[in-house]
Amino acid sequence: MGAGVLLLAIVTLVTFTIFYVVPRLAGQTTEQLATMYVGKAPTPEAIEATIDRLGLDQPITVQFWEFLRGIFVGAEYQFGRDTVQCAAPCFGYSFQNYQEVFPEIIKRLPVTFSLAIGAGVIWLVGGVAVGVISAIKKGSVFDRVAMGIALAGVSLPIFFTGLLCLAFLVHATGLFPSPSYTPFTDNPVAWATGLILPWVTLAFLHAAQYARQTRAGMLETMGEDYIRTARAKGLAERKVVLKHGLRPTLTPIVTIFGLDLGLVLGGAVLTETVFSLNGIGRYAVTAIVQSDLPVILGVTLFGAFFIVVCNLIVDLLYAWVDPRVRVTA
Repeated sequence: MGAGVLLLAIVTLVTFTIFYVVPRLAGQTTEQLATMYVGKAPTPEAIEATIDRLGLDQPITVQFWEFLRGIFVGAEYQFGRDTVQCAAPCFGYSFQNYQEVFPEIIKRLPVTFSLAIGAGVIWLVGGVAVGVISAIKKGSVFDRVAMGIALAGVSLPIFFTGLLCLAFLVHATGLFPSPSYTPFTDNPVAWATGLILPWVTLAFLHAAQYARQTRAGMLETMGEDYIRTARAKGLAERKVVLKHGLRPTLTPIVTIFGLDLGLVLGGAVLTETVFSLNGIGRYAVTAIVQSDLPVILGVTLFGAFFIVVCNLIVDLLYAWVDPRVRVTA
């Protein structure tokens, strides 16, 4: 837990450095940096006001302190005679839309969360199952076809497979409904049917990697001495494969699953953009197009926090997946 907190602090420092320090090292002036926060075609008055609001003319240490202070206790910004409060955790304030970044992220989080959880279950279960069967049936027609499809899944980018699915499965044949988001609490069936195609498309990309990883791990594990011992004791083949063969193989799978899920929860940029889902990823793309730097900074920090938290959960799951971790701990 302490390591996770330390890592979050490091992530915060790195994020601040990328957005505040690196541009200055690249030769940007204070006015140019302020322009990135105001947006396209800013007026000199807006640039000057932004420098004053964010303290961009202050020493870097003071700016970092205010950055941290905003995350933990909130911040306030002056607009003439008006004062705008950015409640904690303040991940930034969009001076283009006059909105706090964190509430906007939270508003879009259910879309991204639904997409990540649904696709994550499909790619984890599907990828591991295909990998196990391919390892057991090494060299068979199923193994060759499955690994060929997995190679295609790893090679094809999501914007290609996504547009292909939209063209043929939605518009041409009507096999799938047009992707949309309905809150789960409003209508669970509409929630699932509206996201099934994005789930399958996103899962296809990741499941391919999991199938190849599981197959390689199972082929190595099934050749170990303890597997031969388990079979010599008369254990059922199913128990040998699932309990003694699969569990050690799952350790690296859990690791990459934590990383992948954290990345998707931080914003499935391409998937949300292709299927027009108003999640965190699409919010980030809109901010990039509009040069809305506070939003980009906030989404980056939020996504980094998700990745750190997911990795912390993965570390806690190791002992359950592989008993050897408990022995060596």
